[in-house]
Amino acid sequence: MGTKINVRNPRTGKIDDSITPPTLEQLTEECNRLREAQIDWQQIGLEKRIEAMQAWKQALLSQQDQLIKAIVTDTGRLSESLTEFNSVISSIDRWCQLAPELLSELEAKSTAIPFIELQQESIPYQLVGVISPWNFPLLLSLIDTIPALLAGCSVIVKPSEITPRFIKPLRATIASVPKLCDVLAYIEGAGNTGAALIESVDLVCFTGSVATGRKVAEAAAKCFIPAFLELGGKDPAIVLSSTDLELATSAILWGSVVNAGQSCLSIERIYVAESIFEDFIEKLVAKAKCLDLAYPSLEEGQIGPIIAQRQAEIIAAHLKEAVEKGAIIHCGGKVEQLDGGWWCRPTVLTQVNHAMQVMRAETFGPIMPVMSFATIKEAIKLANDTIYGLSAAVFAGSEAEAIAVATNIDAGAISINDAGLTAMIHEAEKSSFKFSGMGGSRMGAAALKRFMRKKAFLIKQESIPDPWWFKS
Repeated sequence: MGTKINVRNPRTGKIDDSITPPTLEQLTEECNRLREAQIDWQQIGLEKRIEAMQAWKQALLSQQDQLIKAIVTDTGRLSESLTEFNSVISSIDRWCQLAPELLSELEAKSTAIPFIELQQESIPYQLVGVISPWNFPLLLSLIDTIPALLAGCSVIVKPSEITPRFIKPLRATIASVPKLCDVLAYIEGAGNTGAALIESVDLVCFTGSVATGRKVAEAAAKCFIPAFLELGGKDPAIVLSSTDLELATSAILWGSVVNAGQSCLSIERIYVAESIFEDFIEKLVAKAKCLDLAYPSLEEGQIGPIIAQRQAEIIAAHLKEAVEKGAIIHCGGKVEQLDGGWWCRPTVLTQVNHAMQVMRAETFGPIMPVMSFATIKEAIKLANDTIYGLSAAVFAGSEAEAIAVATNIDAGAISINDAGLTAMIHEAEKSSFKFSGMGGSRMGAAALKRFMRKKAFLIKQESIPDPWWFKS
């Protein structure tokens, strides 16, 4: 901690920026400041917190150009960065609208014992720590932060050291909002800073890989604090014979390669009924070939660079192993270096199987491996043959047919006749199955309520002896 970290530009491959993590003493001091300010933040009430969040939204809008420029430089892509910024603005409005109902206190009620009344109070965790990833740096640093702030918590955020350029303009917006600047802080740093952060907070939210998530969970357990983990995925799509192939191939293509596949909810495994397999491949390949790299300029095409160099190496290794084991490439198929950046065109593979990493490990790239199945039972078995259970998709000729299959898939959110809907729909509570995470849902009402602890007041209303007391 405290040592300068170089930052690589994903489009050029050059080291053109750096960050300096806080020392342990600086981190401790910042956490103490946030804890002290949280008391007033909680006491001013929800209405004032909403006012502060709305003021922050205006500050974000006033700095929109600078923030988007920073995100674009961080990630090397344009259209997804615009969507990312707009999603944050929408998220502030959505939670400000929902919070009054979700945080309203329950009315006092009687209990099973007639002379005992129950009253309840919700108490926010004092300091929430957020550790966020590099694929959507602004959005995923705020997806937990916004509801936590409205709940009355202070929040300290450590984004990924791979995409940290947005922190500076974001800090300027926070500094411009009285009250909010007292309870929200962003710090720079890598894994050791995140590890130190866990020891200084009352609750931690982490988004990232399973391997790092396990370390976060173990560290949180040692500190005896809750950990909400949103981890990796290897999302399957099942395509039944009754499917509208035009719709299915368009949805799966988007769900697989948007943001160059660098999303935990990307479709990474595709299972297609034998009777339509050849037609499906033909349509998917034709559509994939129509997409181009956003190179040499941001506006050139739809597929941005691979943001993290380590991820480019993983994608290349998965493709190499698949081909060595007999996979056939129909389009794309390689990770290439252009002007120092790493790129990969949309890639469709067949003759794949579950002995290959491309069907088992998280690839996190624009790769679409496709297998055929003979029966629905086989398709479900293949979809569930994974350590992951984040989300999935099912395509069929009718909603009822698709849901009948989706009911048997071990995943927290399943798009019906579409793909990646959890990126757009935030009302539904969902759990992360298996190794894809743990803790309360970051969607729906639970996303806000998980930052509150419940306190119960058990009130005796009559001056009488309790029947279970010792007899005089």
